[in-house]
Amino acid sequence: MLNIVIFGAPGSGKGTQSELIIKEYQLDHISTGDVLRAEMKNETELGKVAKEYIEKGQLVPDELIVNMLAKVLDSKENSKGVIFDGFPRTIPQAKALKVMLNERGQDVTIMLDLQVDEAELINRLLERGKISGRSDDNLETIKSRLEVYHNQTAPLVDFYIAEGKHVAIQGMGSVEEIFGRIKNAVDAVK
Repeated sequence: MLNIVIFGAPGSGKGTQSELIIKEYQLDHISTGDVLRAEMKNETELGKVAKEYIEKGQLVPDELIVNMLAKVLDSKENSKGVIFDGFPRTIPQAKALKVMLNERGQDVTIMLDLQVDEAELINRLLERGKISGRSDDNLETIKSRLEVYHNQTAPLVDFYIAEGKHVAIQGMGSVEEIFGRIKNAVDAVK
């Protein structure tokens, strides 16, 4: 199975590139952001708790995410692989993902690290907020999310380097150019 972790700061293009990867490699998609937004929209208990964290620009606690992920993973038993979008975000989550996958005789195949300049990230997120109306795409929350990313999420790079799974992808340029870089990296390991 081809299990891909797509990684990068908020606004780095993870969602856009995930769609292209899914089509190219016929993978299932697990976006914790999409799942959490659906939970919030449906006002489930998880959604209510998650919304409090997200509106403050904080990460949703690991236990909530890990429990949700295990359930979603088990529903995708017969797939060619999975792309993880927005998970893991911390080293404990990466370790929990490794354990969950290993229990299923699998592992992460590759971690794609989309690298984008901070000014570009802010511009992309502000534009997305205008188009989508997402309440978390305002300057104050964006800055908070980027700070959380740098402090809590960026250390994952070292974890996946140590695992031999990390590949840096230049996330600037056209969608097609970025996808070409991703395709070269994935084709080299599949």
